[in-house]
Amino acid sequence: MNGDLEGLQRRIGHTFRDRALLLRALTHASWVQDNPGAEGNNQRLEFLGDSVLQLVLTEALYALFPEDREGELTKRRAVLGKGEFLSRLAREIGLDACLLLGANEEASGGRSRDAALEDAFEALVGAVNLDAGIEGARGVVLRVYGDLAARLGTLEGHANPKGRLQEIVQPLHGNQALRYEVMGTEGADHKREFEVAVFLLERKIGSGRGTSKKQAEEEAARSALEAMDAGPPGR
Repeated sequence: MNGDLEGLQRRIGHTFRDRALLLRALTHASWVQDNPGAEGNNQRLEFLGDSVLQLVLTEALYALFPEDREGELTKRRAVLGKGEFLSRLAREIGLDACLLLGANEEASGGRSRDAALEDAFEALVGAVNLDAGIEGARGVVLRVYGDLAARLGTLEGHANPKGRLQEIVQPLHGNQALRYEVMGTEGADHKREFEVAVFLLERKIGSGRGTSKKQAEEEAARSALEAMDAGPPGR
């Protein structure tokens, strides 16, 4: 193991009473294949942790957004619980360095693989739940996530850039201020690539490319959002 378990526990704000639970959470299936005497892998803890994580996020979002309806809360929870984001959280707390991997998995880049990190993060949540109960797990999850509203602002903008751009522009310029235009296409019909520009009040504010007009529009919106580091356009 390359990682610092004491440092990991400090970063999540929980010291395990049962250290075996922590080690189990970090044990990839490939480690058990290489070490037949090992106690087991983290898959059962992952199963438990997934449910615990969903409960903690549900409660937190319910309290944070009292005016949201069920559908909107469900969307927000999905954004915060998706695998890509969980793997990012795992890296933030240094979980990647602490994984127990088999030799082949290590050699093939398993330590940086999103799926392995997502599973380990959920397993860690499950392990904390067994070690300290739901209150302990809630504390760790909310500590690692930090400001949920800020996380959502970043993640929702990335997942739905057109919607996020519209939210920024609409209060200042109205619903019809944005326009997307195909500027060009390349390639054969079965391998077409589109270039799209997005205009705000006929001023180009972003462009993007994609294998469909929808994807190119999303990339154009994303480029416009990235350019808005000085604040909303048109101020």
